[in-house]
Amino acid sequence: MGHITELVGVYHANGSWWGEITYWVGARMGTAHCALCDITHGTFRRKAGWTACADNLSVPFTTFHLDDRPTDVAAASGDATPCVLARVARSTSGTAGAHPASDLVLLVGPEDLEACAGDPERLVRAVWDAARRHGLELPGAAAG
Repeated sequence: MGHITELVGVYHANGSWWGEITYWVGARMGTAHCALCDITHGTFRRKAGWTACADNLSVPFTTFHLDDRPTDVAAASGDATPCVLARVARSTSGTAGAHPASDLVLLVGPEDLEACAGDPERLVRAVWDAARRHGLELPGAAAG
């Protein structure tokens, strides 16, 4: 079983100043949408409900925008944004012994994020369920 060390959310929006303004206006006019934004943010700031959920996760939840994704996150998420990825630790053996490495696994895609309907607790349940389906261990995950 793989061990999740980090969750990575990718917004379907750019994070530059202009990208943020463009998204905010587009969201109000109905021309831009990101289901992960709906879960983590209200009109002007981060949702308190999301902050509480994220603070209770047993691993960090890091977020990126389309234009600031590291290479490995961009490769793993591709065009399937918004999404939540899991960074999964694995051991590789070599002559110097085992050392940790990691892979990124797509856990929650755009449709699943839409199904959360802006509810942070639904996202956490979706992450736990997806981790189990992928045979991954999320430390402290005891949701039913």
